[in-house]
Formats: sequence, structure tokens, C-alpha cells
Amino acid sequence: MMTKKTISASRASLILFLCQMITALEVPLDPILLKELSQPPTITQQSPKDYIVDPRENIVIQCEAKGKPPPSFSWTRNGTHFDIDKDARVTVKPNSGTLVINIMNGGKAEAYEGVYQCTARNERGAAISNNIVIRPSRSPLWTKEKVEPKYVREGDPLVLHCSPPVGLPPPIIFWMDNSFQRLPQNERVSQGLNGDLYFSNVKPEDTREDYICYARFNHTQTIQQKQPISVKVFSTKPLTERRPTLLTPVGSTSNKVELRGNVLLLECIAEGLPTPVIRWIKEGGELPINRTFFENFKKTLKIIEVSEADSGKYKCVARNLLGSTHHTITVTVKAAPYWITAPRNLVLSPGEDGTLICRANGNPKPNISWLTNGVPIAIAPEDPSRKVDGDTIIFSDVQERSSAVYQCNASNEYGYLLANAFVNVLAEPPRILTPANKLYQIIANNPALLDCAFFGSPVPEIEWFKGVKGSILHGDLYVFHDNGTLEIPVAQKDSTGTYTCVARNKLGKVQNEVHLEVKDPTMIIKQPEYKIIQKGGQVSFECTIKHDRTLMPTITWLKDNGELPVDERFIIHKDSLAIMNVTDKDDGTYTCVANTTLDSVSASAILTVVAATPTPAIIYDRPDPPFDLELTDQLERSIQLSWIPGYDNNSPITNFVIEYEDGMREPGVWHYQTEVHGTQTTVQLKLSPYVNYSFRVIAVNEIGRSQPSEASEQYLTKAAKPDENPSGVQGIGSEPDNLVIIWEPLKGFQSNGPGLQYKVSWRQKDVGDEWTSVIVANVSKYIVSGTPTFVPYEIKVQALNDLGYAPEPAEVIGHSGEDLPMVAPGNVQVHIVNSTLAKVHWDPVPLKTVRGHLQGYRIYYWKVQSLSKRRRRHVEKKILTFSGNKTHGMLPGLEPYSSYKLNVRVVNGKGEGPASPDKLFKTPEGVPSSPSFLKISNPTLDSLTLEWGPPTHPNGVLIAYTIKFQPINSTHELGPLIEIRIPANETSLILSNLNYSTRYKFYFYAQTSVGSGSQITEEAVTIMDEGKLAMASRQVDIATQGWFIGLMCAVALLILILLIVCFIRRNKGGKYPVKEKEDAHADPEIQPMKEDDGTFGEYSDAEDHKPLKKGSRTPSDRTVKKEDSDDSLVDYGEGVNGQFNEDGSFIGQYSGKKEKEPAEGNESSEAPSPVNAMNSFV
Repeated sequence: MMTKKTISASRASLILFLCQMITALEVPLDPILLKELSQPPTITQQSPKDYIVDPRENIVIQCEAKGKPPPSFSWTRNGTHFDIDKDARVTVKPNSGTLVINIMNGGKAEAYEGVYQCTARNERGAAISNNIVIRPSRSPLWTKEKVEPKYVREGDPLVLHCSPPVGLPPPIIFWMDNSFQRLPQNERVSQGLNGDLYFSNVKPEDTREDYICYARFNHTQTIQQKQPISVKVFSTKPLTERRPTLLTPVGSTSNKVELRGNVLLLECIAEGLPTPVIRWIKEGGELPINRTFFENFKKTLKIIEVSEADSGKYKCVARNLLGSTHHTITVTVKAAPYWITAPRNLVLSPGEDGTLICRANGNPKPNISWLTNGVPIAIAPEDPSRKVDGDTIIFSDVQERSSAVYQCNASNEYGYLLANAFVNVLAEPPRILTPANKLYQIIANNPALLDCAFFGSPVPEIEWFKGVKGSILHGDLYVFHDNGTLEIPVAQKDSTGTYTCVARNKLGKVQNEVHLEVKDPTMIIKQPEYKIIQKGGQVSFECTIKHDRTLMPTITWLKDNGELPVDERFIIHKDSLAIMNVTDKDDGTYTCVANTTLDSVSASAILTVVAATPTPAIIYDRPDPPFDLELTDQLERSIQLSWIPGYDNNSPITNFVIEYEDGMREPGVWHYQTEVHGTQTTVQLKLSPYVNYSFRVIAVNEIGRSQPSEASEQYLTKAAKPDENPSGVQGIGSEPDNLVIIWEPLKGFQSNGPGLQYKVSWRQKDVGDEWTSVIVANVSKYIVSGTPTFVPYEIKVQALNDLGYAPEPAEVIGHSGEDLPMVAPGNVQVHIVNSTLAKVHWDPVPLKTVRGHLQGYRIYYWKVQSLSKRRRRHVEKKILTFSGNKTHGMLPGLEPYSSYKLNVRVVNGKGEGPASPDKLFKTPEGVPSSPSFLKISNPTLDSLTLEWGPPTHPNGVLIAYTIKFQPINSTHELGPLIEIRIPANETSLILSNLNYSTRYKFYFYAQTSVGSGSQITEEAVTIMDEGKLAMASRQVDIATQGWFIGLMCAVALLILILLIVCFIRRNKGGKYPVKEKEDAHADPEIQPMKEDDGTFGEYSDAEDHKPLKKGSRTPSDRTVKKEDSDDSLVDYGEGVNGQFNEDGSFIGQYSGKKEKEPAEGNESSEAPSPVNAMNSFV
């Protein structure tokens, strides 16, 4: 028979282990197996024992259970059956035992006060919940009282009493002023545990009229306020100092009783002048380290998680310059019952024996009583297979009828504990859960773990065979784990083959085959070597590998542990790296990395780039190796090494590197030990036990490292117990029913001796279990199977060898494996924010049902259909994840006027839980998108035809289209905007009464009841009149004639000459022709030139005496006759700004303003120039 390393030799522990394996939904069994196994009920969730409810909300009393077949539920209230059907306000959640009491519509929470208990029952037994005491929260008002002002002499003590109303639970007290600002507190002024405000001595600045005590009731979220208290401090000089006296507690001694595990609060507040300071001591002992805290300026002593050891006398001492006083508080720690060993589920096969153990402690010691299926065991039906012995029930030769749920009740005057544990009698033949023909691949000289997950009742025995007809495996070459796994600590090539796992119990036998392939390790047989190269040269590093022929390696080159530079000078061949035209930047460490799917190896070399030297001057090189190594002062943990340096080759030695070889474990492999300055030739080396040391020395200078020295003589140190324990200890679950304990094993000579093993210990946290331990070979992992799902464990791993154990290891906290969450979020509600945004609310799932690390909630949502198109589309689900324990989230980017569905799921490290029922919601209308197109066609002299397509996304019901348009003139200026509203069912429009030969810009958009959507713009031109077109063509022809161009040049030259002449005559002081006319027609009313602005006065006409506006550019008869000259400058100039008077003077030169006057009489305005005529044609 093979040998098995077991957690415990007792059969009861094995049965307990199996019980953990097959608990429904707590192990990674296949669904078919779960459906076949019967299981008594187990309470999985219940409300707290003391359940204070909010009287404004419905009362929800939780009771969830599992079992096969699914259990039914019943309730008692105040010890009698609670008939739910007779109370219309009480309902039970589907497939659950949870009660929902509706008090929102006229009900009163006080009517449902009482003690409730839930029973979950199926054909294999009945489990019961705790007694759940339901009490509604109360937040009474402050009693009315007349608050008198407080008159206090400066330096005297003062106590302002709060006396808050009694609530359930008790309120939180704080003091504030009228501005809702907290009153400052310090060593002199502070609030006591009873809510009163204490002044050790008052000061004038304490005078105020708004000392207000507030009581906050958290359950009902209400705050009550006491009437403001007025304090007035009057001064008397001088102040009289006094020694401390205690304001609270009174007297010299008092007593305090606290329960184990609670927080102990002791308070001393003293008065005196100057202000006393408080100090705490424990008589006959020390205050507990790490659990003691001082609060309220050291007036309060706080000890957390008190135990019986904290009982004793605590003294507070108040001291100031004039003396001291003290008070002694005798603390007695009592204890409600707490578990030492809680009963655990027991799975047995017919004919087997077992025990249920229920051990609890408390102060006073609790009484233990047993029930079966919720009935006291003394009056329960007889079962010949069981025997009650105090806190233990002994089962012998059980049968299937022995299946039941047992309750253990441990109680004393301070509380009780109730635990359910079932006995499930099953007869199941062995089953192997590991997939058949599973392939394992590893590299030689590494451990191989071959799985054989199994199940059966009684617990099957596991045997392993190699080959089809091989013999049973046993001996030191293999390790057999309790979960069926076969471990080969050091797999070799000959370990390759087929392995058969056989599971058998008295009901049958089953077997499964797995396959192991052991591959040759990848090795670098030619490593890159150190190179010195001159700048501008080329260099090559070799890297030749040897690997298993079934593995495909890849070779990667690195520079200074990073990627190679992107440079065409770097050329990678199959077995080498070449660098062309080397530069200073190429200096560094180059590493060849060979990777396969199973392993990776690397080797490095340094490239040193030196300047090119035209003439060989001094030759610098790496040092010669040291020699004559000698070992002296040989001790168990140290030795002295000395050597003689080699020649430094013109570069001083900067340091020596000492390396060692372990001839026992890794012959031929050298490791770094230490390094010393280049001037030293001896060093004291620290050694480890049980190592066969050899040493060598390497010299280093600026050029590089020397070749290693010859090895020293060998020195074997004595074996010893390990000095350290494994690091990196973690506890994580890979499956819902296991705890995978992993650690970083000790390396090399850290073992300190032969026979390195590890003692792996674990126990469930906070349940009072004893440590379970197992000793395993030199591995890095151990799997504990059959654990409850996602519970905390205390874990430690201790190293040991043939000489003893390492020091006690530190404990770490791990968790057993996660499973998928059990329940979906409830009460999913959708609030529509706008047409594209919705807010989703949901109730968080109970944390116990998450069964893992809560990562968040995930919303799946998808569009069902568009309400405007009334046709379904391809469903594309979108996902939003909200991290943490969120209860709401926003859904952005929704399409308006559409129907959506969503559901919510909780997410843990294992995956998603079940989805909530799909929630249907609709988005309101929004503004539409732009019309799909706008086409303008059929232009005429005064009309255009518009055609359009409806918006691609109407986002609602279209009610109209709007077209806006405006003309654009030749200078691209926009004219007046015209708007037309069009019914939504139209798709075209003819616009009439437009101007001919005019460009129009159109703006077109659709509308819903919400508003206008995006617009689409287009431009179009009406057709030009044919007559105008011909005239414009003629003008264009004239403008291109050579004679016309010459004439224009001559006119320009004439204007230039006239301007020069006028300028010269003006400078000479002569009279211009216009001045001569003024002298000839003397007029007494002519106004002289104004001196202030340099402009002319107005002239009077001889015929009609109508004045001319100053700066006028028309002749005296106010007309310009076009027929007088066909080549008038008016026809070719730039408008009236270029006109001459009859005498040839340039009127514009004397004008104070260059205004454009309108033409008078019946003459038309100037004809457009040919250039303007061309610019106006579109």
C-alpha cells in the first residue's frame, strides 16, 4: 500500500474533511453531482439577534437556507407559531424564508415588536435561526424646561448638563453654537461620556449665550436640540489657585463591569486651577500594548477587545502645581458565550461512526444544551445510533435514517450561541473529477503535480500507477497529497509517461489517466563575451542555444535590460548580434534571452567603447587575475580569505569581487558573495551552515573585470537548524472549496542542513479552532481542500530540517476560494434624467452572498427598439461596471425615444452573479438629427425646387420642418433671413418670387415636440435675365479692347499732370480759376473760410439763391449731362469722388468731407463700370 501524508490520523477528521468537500455550492463539483446529492438544510443568512428597525421603513427579517431538496420555511413569534397568511401586511419572499412586513401604508412598527425565529425544513432535517428580537428605533423629543443663565466667577469649575432624551439606540451627543459650529474643546473644556460639558475652570472668553447640546439619532436620521444655555463669567482679582478635585466620577472608588470583546471606556474629569492633567495606571500590571488608547485629552482610557486578563484596578491621577487627587475603578470582565469548537457538518456513510463536538466558554461558564431538528433532544424521537455526552454527541453504526440537523445552544446570563450542524448519511461510490487524459508538460529537474480530484462516501482510497500495467507508486520519489494529487519533486526525462489514478471504497472503484511530458531545459551553450572596441569599428556577440526539439525557442536581445535601439546598425542573426560603426552610445550591457513556452534563460556581456588611437601609446587592459588564495580563521559562520593581486595593466584596480561555489548543491556554479576596495587583499566572509564552500576573486578596473582567480580550497560548514522561514506566504483559493497556501521556498544553502521540509499550519479565523498542520517536502504550495467558501484563515509556514525547526513564523491572513455570487441585486429602479441619460438604482446584495471580494456591480443594457421606427434591430448589449459597493450608476449615450432593457449583476473575483430581472424603460423624445439630404434643383428666373429626406435619427415624432434662406450679394454679404414652416409629411417645396441671378443660402432642419434638430445648409442660384446677360457680355468685350486700355492710361496720366500743376500753383500763392470766378461774382453773403477747421463757407447761386452744401462735387447748374461727352470721366472713373469742375479745378481737393451726394433732378444714377458688371454676374 502507498503511504499518504495526512492532516490528522483520526477518522473523525477525515470525515470532517469530506464533509467540507461535499457541502452544496461550496465545492467545485460538477452540476450533475450536485443535483444527485441530498443534503439537510443549512441556514445561510439571517438577521442579527438584536434587530433595531427604522419605523419609517418596511421591516425585513432575513432567513435564507440551502439544502437538497430545497427547504420550506416557517416562523414563530414570541415562542408561538406565526401564521403569516392571517396578516395581510406580512409576506414571504419567493424561494426564501425572508419576511417582509409592510408598515409604509398605515402600519405601526410597534405592533410587530417581539422575538422571531425561523425554521428551514426538508426531508433530511430542520435548521433553526437565532432568536431575532425586533425593536423599532425611537427618537423622543427633549422635555421642555426653563434654562436659567449660568453666572460663574472666573477660575471656578462649571458643568453644563445635557440630559438627552432616552432613545433606541442611544443618541450621539455633541455641543455646538447657533451657527452650527462645534464648540472648541481642550484640556480645560471637554465633553464627558454622559454628554455633559465640563469646565475645569472658566475664563472670560467662555461667556456666550449659545451653548447648545444636540442629540443625533442615527437610525431615524434626526437631530434633537436642547434650549441654548447662557454662561456669563465675571472677574474677581486676584484669582485663587487650587488643587485638583474630580468632577466625575465621584468618590475615591467605583466599579465597572464590561463584556469580553467589547471596548472598555474609563473616564476621569477633574477641576482645578491651573488646569489639571490626567494620568492612568493599572495597579499590579501594565496597560495592554497595542490595545490601549487615550482620548478626550487623556481624560478617557480606551481598551479595545477586552478579555478576562484586563480585569483589575485602574487608577486615574489628576495633578497640577498645587497637588493631586486620584480615583480607583475596579474593572470586572465578564463574557457572553464564545466558541472554542463549534459543531461542524458531518457526512458519513452507512455503518460508520462519528462525533459532533460543541465546546464554548464564557464567564460565567455557559450551559450546553442540544436540540435535534429544532426540538430539545430529550423529547426528540429516539435514535439508537446516537449518544449524548455533555458537549459531545457520539454516533455509531449510523444508517440513512440518522440524517438530521442538530443544534447546540450555549448560554449564560450575558447571552447565547446557537449553531446548526447536520449529520448527512450518504452512500456514494468513488468519482474522479479531474478530466481524463489531461496533459502536463514541465522542464526536467522541476516538480510535477498530477491532479486526481475525487469524491465518494466513504472517503475513497487513492492509488497511483505508472503505465498501463505498472505497479503501484510508493517511496521517497513521490509525495501523495490528501486531495489525491501526485507530486514528483524532481521530475526527470524518464518520468515521462502515462499515470493512472485509482479511487476505491467499499461501493466501487474508478480510475483516470493523465499524461506527463518532461522536456529538456533550454541552455545557452555559447554565451556572449566581454568586448572592447574602438569607436567606428564593428563588434559581434554570439548566443548559441540548445533546447528540447519539441519546443520552439525565440531569441531576444536587450541593451541595459531594455529594448535594442531602433537603428539599422544593429543586425540580428540567428545566433548572433552585430553592431556596425560603433559609437559611444553603444557602450553598455547586452543580454541574450532565449524563451520557450516552459522556460527562459539569459546571458549577458559588456561592450566597452574606447576612442580610436592613431598610435599605440600606453596599453590599458583588464587586470590580471589574483592568485595565491588562502583561507584562515576558520569558524562555523565566518572565515578569512586573503590573496595577492595580479598586474593592473596600467589601469588601477578599483575593487575586488569575491564569488563562492557550493560544491554540494551546485558544483560549477559561482555566486556573488561580496566586494571590497581595490587596496584590500583580505576580507572576513560570513558563512551559512551546511555549505561546501570554494572561493575565487576577480579584480576590476576602469577597463573591466579580470579573469577569475583559481579556486580556493574547499571548506564545509556544519549543519544547523534553519535561520529563517519562507517568505511571500499567501493564502488564496483557486476553487470555492479549497485554500491554496503558497510561499517562496528557501533557496540553496538557506536550508542550513539536510532534510529541508516545511510545516504548513492553518486555522479558520475568529472561530477558535486549533491549528491544523502538515509537514510537506521542499515544495512551494499546499492545497487545503474542503474549506467553506471565502472565509478568512490564519496561515503560517515554518521551515525545518533534520536538526530542528526555524524560529516561529509570522501569521498571515488568507481567504479560501471565491465562488460566484449567489443572488442578484434587488429593487432595480430606473430614473430618466433626459433623453440620452438615465440613472439606475439598486439595492446592494448582502455581503455574505457575494462569496468573494466584492469588485462592483455590472449593468447590462440594450436597445429593444426605436419608438419612432417601430421595428426591432439587432440587439447589441452594452456593459457598464461600477467599482465598489455602489448602489447607483449613470447610463450615458442612450438614444432618445427608444425602448431599452437592463439588468444588474454583482461581480467578485470569480465572476458575475445571477442577473436581476430585466427592467424595461423608455427614453423620452429628443431633438432630431439633421435631415438626411437637401437637394436643390430646377432653377428658374424666380424659383427653386427643394427636396429633402427625413432625419436618419428622428428621436421622436416629427411635427414640422423649417426652411430659412437669405440672398448673398456680390461682396458675399447676407441679406434678410426668410423663414418658412413646412408640415412633417412633406418632402419637397417650390420657392417662388425669388430674385433673378441671385445666390441664396438655405438652412434646413426638422423639429419634434422637444425642439429643433441639427440643420443642413446648401446654396443655389436663380437664372440670369438674357437681356442683362447680353449687355454684360458687350461690356466685357469693350473692357478687353486695346484702344480702351490705352484711353484709360491717357486719362490717368492727364489727372496726374493736373494734380502736379495745382500743387505747384498753390505753393506759389497764385489764384486758382475758381478763385477768379469768386472775385468776378462778388457776393456779400459769401462766408469767409473758417479758421478753426479750414473749410469753405457756403456759396449762393445767382439764379435761385439756393445754397450749395459745402464740399459739393457738382457744377453750378446742378446737372451733369451725359450727352455732352461720350468719354466723360464719370463713365470711367470711380464714381463722383473723381469729378472735375468746369474750369478744371478739382473740387474734391477743397471739400471738407468726401460725402457721396445723390443725383438730383430726373437724371439716373451712374451706370456700372464693365468690371462691376462682370462681378455681378453669377
